[in-house]
Amino acid sequence: MWFPPGHPLAVRVRAICLPYPEAVEAIAHGRCTFRAGKRQFAIVGVGPEPAVLFIPDELERPALLERDDVFVPPYEGASGWLALRVDEDAGDWALLGELIDTSYRRVALQRQLRALDVIDP
Repeated sequence: MWFPPGHPLAVRVRAICLPYPEAVEAIAHGRCTFRAGKRQFAIVGVGPEPAVLFIPDELERPALLERDDVFVPPYEGASGWLALRVDEDAGDWALLGELIDTSYRRVALQRQLRALDVIDP
């Protein structure tokens, strides 16, 4: 496991992900994953690389792929996922927060989205 639950990168991503309604963390394939219900919306690490995987808005995908810090990860990339290179001390954390928000909204159930709208009108 490259980024175990106590790793600083996992800790920072957890702080972004777990406030979402019904968000949970689970270890899958040796990585910390964050889910809305049964569907994943963020994954920490791509092998040994410090990155966070997310599901982008399809309209933003081409612009994201023009960035040097965004890439198509192996395995999940075939399902539309992208990854942002970031480590616990550097990186575009504001952008990552926006990308995770979009990713959550792409997989969340309607009741979760309604609860999110109550929290963040």
